[in-house]
Amino acid sequence: MTLFDFDDVLLMPNAVTRINSRSEIYPFDNKGGLPLFTAPMDTVVNTHNAHFFKEECINVILPRTAVTNLHPKTSFSEWVSYGLNQFEEVFIKNNQPKDLKHYILLDVANGHMPAVHELTKKSKEKYGDSLVLMVGNVANPETYALLSDAGADYVRIGIGNGGGCLTTVHTGVGYPMASLIVETYKVSCTLQKAAYIVADGGFKKYSDVIKALALGADYVMLGSIFNKALESAGETVDEDGEKINQYNLKAKEFFKAGGKLHKKFRGMSTKEVQASWGKKDVKTSEGVVRVHAVEYTIDGWVDNFKHYLTSAMSYTDAKDLSEFIGRAKYNLITEASFKRFNK
Repeated sequence: MTLFDFDDVLLMPNAVTRINSRSEIYPFDNKGGLPLFTAPMDTVVNTHNAHFFKEECINVILPRTAVTNLHPKTSFSEWVSYGLNQFEEVFIKNNQPKDLKHYILLDVANGHMPAVHELTKKSKEKYGDSLVLMVGNVANPETYALLSDAGADYVRIGIGNGGGCLTTVHTGVGYPMASLIVETYKVSCTLQKAAYIVADGGFKKYSDVIKALALGADYVMLGSIFNKALESAGETVDEDGEKINQYNLKAKEFFKAGGKLHKKFRGMSTKEVQASWGKKDVKTSEGVVRVHAVEYTIDGWVDNFKHYLTSAMSYTDAKDLSEFIGRAKYNLITEASFKRFNK
């Protein structure tokens, strides 16, 4: 079986559409949020800038570096991230109040490990619906099924595709994201209780995100795309290399006037991040540090995204996400076909 990625696919318009205007379309989930998550990366989101994303109806997950000293019931965000050992200590060895809703990401690079499955099962048996649990990352549809059966509410899929990740480059392990979404969605349709599919890593443009949803992802998690927004948590400098406060109104005015700004972006497995977690045995990094030019504001990117998403939904005759996710028809295309419209 030949696997494919987003540039190998085009969505096909419906033969006839009921939709006369994009205003008829509702591009939000059942909680009123966009089908997007921030990647839990410290150059994307933290407790200081989370509100910029929330104001645009984006689901925020704080990275481990931001929540190390936070008790679950006092976190600044609905979603917080924990490593394996930290999660086991806080939620298994200790008791958290069950009258509170805990939105937790079990943040593990290799979600195929038995420990991930075991902690998922134990924690869900202990807390039930008071713990909303996302686990990952995985790159095998069978692992998605196992974690769903163990009680996971959300499963992150995708390994080695992200802009801050070098896993596939160096190890040869991975799965093309578009095919991974399609195959995982097929599996989800066979399960009695299917976890939400969160596609994570490697998204470069609006159409990648839209295709991911059309192919079957319930949510898309974005790192580098959000890092390129002015208000992201990445250290920000001007053309002279001087640090600036990206949250200051003057920074926005400077950028809107055509000023050039740049952001630090780093994967969460880099040696820098490992050291910030207090690890004494720093391992060979499968992450990368980059510098991105600031390209937009968060609200500007979201405004465009909503227009493009509702347009795609109108072509495919989908009035809401339940009619769009996994239901749009698509065709595989040749490289020449892609070059024809890729301007």
